[in-house]
Amino acid sequence: MVRDLPKAAGGILSYFTRHKTAANLLLVILIVAGLVSMPRMRSQFFPDVIVDNIAVDVRWQGAGAEDVDDGIVQILEPALLSIEGVTEASSLSREGRASISLEFEPGWDMARASGDVETVLDQINTLPEEADDPKVRRGSWRDRVTDLIISGPLEIDQLALFADELVLRLFAEGVTRTTIRGIAAPQTMIEVPSINLIAFDVTMAQIAAAVAGEVNADPAGDVAGANARVRTGVEKRTAADIGNVVLRVNPDGSKLVIGDVAEVRVEGTDRELGYFVGSNQAISIRVDRSEKGDAIDIQETVQRISDRLALTLPEGAQIELIRARADYISGRLKILLENGLSGLGLVLILLFLFLNARTAFWVAAGIPTAMLAALAMMYAAGITINMISLFALIITLGIVVDDAIVVGEHADQQARKGLGAVAAAETAARRMALPVFAATTTTIIAFFGLVVVGGRFGDLIADIPFTVAVVLAASFVECFLILPNHMAHSLKHGDKQHWYDLPSRVVNKGFEWVREHLFRRLMALVLKARYAILAGAVVLLASQITLFLSGEVKWRFFNAPERSSVSGNFSMVSSASREDSLAMMREMQRATEELGREYEERHGLNPLAYVVSQIGANSGYPLASADTKTPDQLGGISIELIDPDLRSYSSFAFVGELQDKVRQHPLVEEVSFRGWRSGPGGDALDVQFYGADADTLKSAAEDLKTALLRFPAVSAVEDDLSYDKEELILELTPQGQALGFTIDGLGQVMRGRLNGIEAASYPMGPRSATIRVELPENELTADFIERMQLRASSGAYVPLADIVSVVRRSGFSTVRRENGIRLVSVTGDISEDNPADAQDVMSSLEAEILPEIAGLRQVEWRLSGLAEQEEQFLNDARTGLILCLTGIYLVLTWIFSSWTRPIVVMSIIPFGLVGTIYGHYVWDVPLSMFSVVGLLGMTGIIINDSIVLITSIDEYAKDRGLIPSVIDGAADRLRPVMLTTLTTVLGLSPLLYERSSQAQFLKPTVITLVYGLGFGMVLVLLVVPALIAVQHDVKRHFGSLWRGISGRALGLRRALQGLTALIVVWFGLTMGATFQGKKLPAFIPDTPQFLYNLPPVLGALLLFLLGTISLIAVAFFASYLRGNRRGSSV
Repeated sequence: MVRDLPKAAGGILSYFTRHKTAANLLLVILIVAGLVSMPRMRSQFFPDVIVDNIAVDVRWQGAGAEDVDDGIVQILEPALLSIEGVTEASSLSREGRASISLEFEPGWDMARASGDVETVLDQINTLPEEADDPKVRRGSWRDRVTDLIISGPLEIDQLALFADELVLRLFAEGVTRTTIRGIAAPQTMIEVPSINLIAFDVTMAQIAAAVAGEVNADPAGDVAGANARVRTGVEKRTAADIGNVVLRVNPDGSKLVIGDVAEVRVEGTDRELGYFVGSNQAISIRVDRSEKGDAIDIQETVQRISDRLALTLPEGAQIELIRARADYISGRLKILLENGLSGLGLVLILLFLFLNARTAFWVAAGIPTAMLAALAMMYAAGITINMISLFALIITLGIVVDDAIVVGEHADQQARKGLGAVAAAETAARRMALPVFAATTTTIIAFFGLVVVGGRFGDLIADIPFTVAVVLAASFVECFLILPNHMAHSLKHGDKQHWYDLPSRVVNKGFEWVREHLFRRLMALVLKARYAILAGAVVLLASQITLFLSGEVKWRFFNAPERSSVSGNFSMVSSASREDSLAMMREMQRATEELGREYEERHGLNPLAYVVSQIGANSGYPLASADTKTPDQLGGISIELIDPDLRSYSSFAFVGELQDKVRQHPLVEEVSFRGWRSGPGGDALDVQFYGADADTLKSAAEDLKTALLRFPAVSAVEDDLSYDKEELILELTPQGQALGFTIDGLGQVMRGRLNGIEAASYPMGPRSATIRVELPENELTADFIERMQLRASSGAYVPLADIVSVVRRSGFSTVRRENGIRLVSVTGDISEDNPADAQDVMSSLEAEILPEIAGLRQVEWRLSGLAEQEEQFLNDARTGLILCLTGIYLVLTWIFSSWTRPIVVMSIIPFGLVGTIYGHYVWDVPLSMFSVVGLLGMTGIIINDSIVLITSIDEYAKDRGLIPSVIDGAADRLRPVMLTTLTTVLGLSPLLYERSSQAQFLKPTVITLVYGLGFGMVLVLLVVPALIAVQHDVKRHFGSLWRGISGRALGLRRALQGLTALIVVWFGLTMGATFQGKKLPAFIPDTPQFLYNLPPVLGALLLFLLGTISLIAVAFFASYLRGNRRGSSV
């Protein structure tokens, strides 16, 4: 029985129902708040997923990866791990540099964390003297809005001037996060041959010091009396000026200048990273937004400024926007909005068919009111309009009118029974307040189970629970404080028949005939065959679970939306020149354009929207071997395909053919292509090996890459442990020590000769120019040890080979650790075109490939990336489900003032799986994380009908028997139960038929809710009445048992007490022993073998039930025989 509404709450409802303006005043406030907030809300594709981290970087010029790991990482990492709040530390050591990244607990004070890191680093004084001081960087959040490409038949310096001008104009308009790529900072090289160092008896350090002293002019001050300013020196920055810098003055008065000993030249700005569009050079400008920036507004500003500048460009030059996220976002949001409006239209049609026009109008008015109020609260909470929040609004589109349907329909029913309009509206509000409050609260609790989900996917779906909660809260307020007042006015005119009510009169007439003549008979049949109905429902549920367990319905954790971007990268062997890399880049261009033409012939449309190639670095995700390469040995290509909805094939299919189309250059070392996806998460394939030395880990990685070659769905497979350059370890000989050389002094001189010395830097426009002193490149050959001569303390020059011994060592270019453990990762991409193939890859990995490699190489392994996040998500979702079920049960216990009634209400929840699995099977869509999201939400929605139904049955049960009350209650609530379910189903159904590729990842949630709730409504009307009848039977039997146990008949009482004690003991021997020992006990003779093949708890439960039935049967026959014996004796 539902508890009574508190008087205070009833007074508020009466006040708003009867007051002339209070309800409308509140209505205006809600609508105005929403209209004001809506245009101010930011739009984006996905919610911001921000990971708070701190990075520590340490440079140690000339040190190899192993030295960096030993001398820096293994000293810093243990100390950094001890900082409060740190959850994970990952480090990467490579030549000359160590990077340590620290992740902190969610919501941790990052300002405090940064201070703690600084404090720990200040206490460490055992780093190598040659290493730079550690630099602490707090992770900054960036999100790309678009890329600008400036290209044309111009020199790179001219393009750079236009790029600088564009960046300045963007900055003036508030677009401050821009990055220019494709032009190097100016650099002056002072190239001094070793023979000149010996001939003129100078060192590279002396040359660098002389340049540093002449590059800048120093202000000396003002002369007040002369009204003048004094500066010392003249800025010498041109090649000619630097060549005239004096190194020393000889005793004869002659001067030795830099030009006498070295060649001075200015290197071009295109010497490192260069972009190309076709045969033309190009410059790229990346535009990012800040955490609070609006992608659409920023792109509109960028487009406007670039269009203005394009008018001033020379003929042939152009500015183009690529990877424009704003168009992408607007298009996808428009798709969802159109589907939402279609769903709204279907909901309105349904309401006007089953309710009279006035009632339907005021019930439907709750939709825009609740939505606008929710938008106001979302804006106040900082939530943006994105794919997830908009989807949450669409989910609530049908739910939001459920409360209003229940109240409005009940008011209409009361008015038909003869109550006055105001009294009918007030009575409906009072009677339905607690049931509707329970339904709203349980739905909010169910969706708030998603809050427990952590990690990046938790951040991704965090907008769903909040959005649903505020919409339902706004709907509840509108339903009880605004709707009753309008219903009171509407019901006053309800007696008259209007022409516009004809559709609802016809539909309701047919509906009432079905309800009275068919549905009541069905309910009577359900009550008679209640045990058969329940058994059938359980069999139906088991059949759908079997469908999933058998693999007919697949599981795919996160099917991320495909992006139109494709990237390809290559690296060349160490002997390759920049010209060789250019040739490989041209080959990639040729293959891409040729494949585009082939696709155009096949499909009628060229898939290439834009192509940018580059040299000097990899595009997007770099190759692992890039760490050991010079910029001249790296290159790549970035391809933008047309929108996925305009083509029948995926970007991954294009990538597969492109890989085969590229002809590899003779000097190429590695080529890799990959497609890109939207959303958070790591690589689809990410396996980590650990627990062995580096060579063994590398062998395991190579074994895995070889094993994956047989799967066509896998691409871009690579590991992050590439081989390093050969390392030469120099040790001073006794002769070197006798000549006055030291190992530190030797290291300093060698670093200068091998790596060069930066003599000075100075500003040049928006960039910083540098002056470097280096040896000629042709001297840095394999025999440099034999040819290099060093100056001893006596002034004599001696060969380096005479003063050092050389040990050669090979190793790896990187050392990677996570929480101190060395590991290697093998990553790759898995095509989502065929979920079955993707599942086969992962199944083979876990069941065959990885265990075999682990046994062969004696290494440990674990799945990272998406697999790791999947495990975390499912664990969190399981916790969320337990919490939301507990919360729902407690709320229902309070509402019904009963411990057993909520069990009947909630018993329908598992049967939602029937429709969920069947829907995925029909649509051939794999279950995914968004199916789990839908299941959690459905947990709260599916019991709403059950609450309303049981409430009415309990109302009727006050003055009649069980069977009539169940039949009358079910018939009475058939229309609201059907309407509340159908509005939700119809509100979402347009998304079922949405063909846009960008909305497909949301489809599992739609299928879960549409089919789960649709099947759930039917099962509610069948299972809940049957359960109520069964509950009545059980209550009656337990009452009889209790009367027998506590009755006066001594023999019966002892028999029942003994039977109860035996059942309790049997429970302890089966279920209790299984819980204690984690397995089915084997002490019971002749136990059927199939029970041991089942999960332990299930086997124990079946064994307990079989034994209990046997005990009851034995007791029954014993009492029967005893009764017969007594009868015969009489």
